[in-house]
Amino acid sequence: MEGAAIFSVLLALLCSRIMTVLTAQSMDDKLWCVCENANTCEDGVCTGDMCFLTLVYGQLVRGCFDKEHREQCYVPRMPGLHAECCVTNYCNNSTAPVEREEPKEPDSVIVLVAVPLLVLLVLSISVCGLVLWMRSRRSHQPLPEHEASMIKVPSGGDPTYGDIFDEFCTSGSGTGLPYLVQRTMARQISLVECVGKGRYGEVWRGTWMGESVAVKIFSSRDEQSWFRETEIYNTVQLRHENILGFIASDMTSKNSSTQLWLVTHFHELGSLYDFLQYSTLDPEGCLRMCLSVASGLVHLHTEILSTQGKPAIAHRDLKSRNILVKRNGQCCIADLGLAVIHSQSNDYLDVGTNPRVGTKRYMAPEVLDESIRVDVFESYKQTDIWALGLVLWEITRRTIVNGIVEEYRLPFFDVVPSDPSFEEMKKVVCVDQYRPCLHNRLHSHPILSTIAKIMKECWFQSPSARLTALRVRKTLAKLDQDQDGSTDKLKLDV
Repeated sequence: MEGAAIFSVLLALLCSRIMTVLTAQSMDDKLWCVCENANTCEDGVCTGDMCFLTLVYGQLVRGCFDKEHREQCYVPRMPGLHAECCVTNYCNNSTAPVEREEPKEPDSVIVLVAVPLLVLLVLSISVCGLVLWMRSRRSHQPLPEHEASMIKVPSGGDPTYGDIFDEFCTSGSGTGLPYLVQRTMARQISLVECVGKGRYGEVWRGTWMGESVAVKIFSSRDEQSWFRETEIYNTVQLRHENILGFIASDMTSKNSSTQLWLVTHFHELGSLYDFLQYSTLDPEGCLRMCLSVASGLVHLHTEILSTQGKPAIAHRDLKSRNILVKRNGQCCIADLGLAVIHSQSNDYLDVGTNPRVGTKRYMAPEVLDESIRVDVFESYKQTDIWALGLVLWEITRRTIVNGIVEEYRLPFFDVVPSDPSFEEMKKVVCVDQYRPCLHNRLHSHPILSTIAKIMKECWFQSPSARLTALRVRKTLAKLDQDQDGSTDKLKLDV
């Protein structure tokens, strides 16, 4: 009698549980999750297909999202960094790691068959109940000590964001931090000062873990640029010393308005445009700077064929304002909001949906006269080369040769107004076929004369006649080697 009663209770509980699951599946119910420090929080809870928990050096973020982001749940662990997902109600109500479990899709066939089985196969149901009970016990057991310690900060002190960046990048998981870690980290940043403004929004210097980071805050009207940069940085192996280092991307709320953040390495010298206003260069410094820009562009333009490779990328808005100067005198290319992606191996061309056009002053002739072949990726690379020639011209103007240097000016400053129209640029570049003037002093120095020759070959009216980024880099690299050889020989003679 006692056994029958226990069996009846067990059966009743099991029936209740199965019917609850079936009802939830048929209604496509969402999970209830604890929500903390996330944008979607409302009264401390949210609903979604999965709950998540991230912990970055003591800063906790909990919330929920839909199943489309499930791939973000499975990220490498490292000391001080933790990101997990789970698929039961309020399963993220903890600061300890939760059990990883692959979210399961509802199966309509199982739903239809389960009810008859419940009536006809009591023995099978009892066995299932026992299995579920054992599984439930196992899921509530604490993790082994070595697993739980994964979220503790190492006793040696916090690593820099550069260390964290290096750890995830070398793992081959992408160019930036995992998505859930990005969101946690972005909420730890304190904005310090605004260091730049433009049509896209503002750039702020922020601090995280005692170090400076750059926070580009996009205006709502330029959401497509933010989305495009985020998409490229999160899906492509872009890491290179001459490409701006990406850290995180996040969407935050402030004063009832949405802010779109892109967090990158901070370079205190600012953009190349800013730097050239107040600084001059010697020929060797000019060469180093030009070579670094060309190297960054080569990395963008090159498709890397491997398991963790990258497609080819054309920038489409290369200019001195979108290039940053590093403390070692090299440059790194930034602002990928207009970039075009191409994979020859997968046979696709992704132009994006951004309605914004490039900067008219830097537009190539085929863009201005609308003869560019928009379905051919090579066309976009050739427009980058045109703009590269103009950037090299800006750098050489500020290079001292025989005691002579020119004031900083934008390309075509002498023939168009400060904010030229599309038609004004078209007349100058396409109809008049005007090119920036090259000062006579450039031809009196071997470095500057070579760079001047490169510029001219970047400005051919015919796109196919222009140099490639690889050819520009090889020419400048050989020039740099020759200069090093001459310096070494001079030291030996002395």
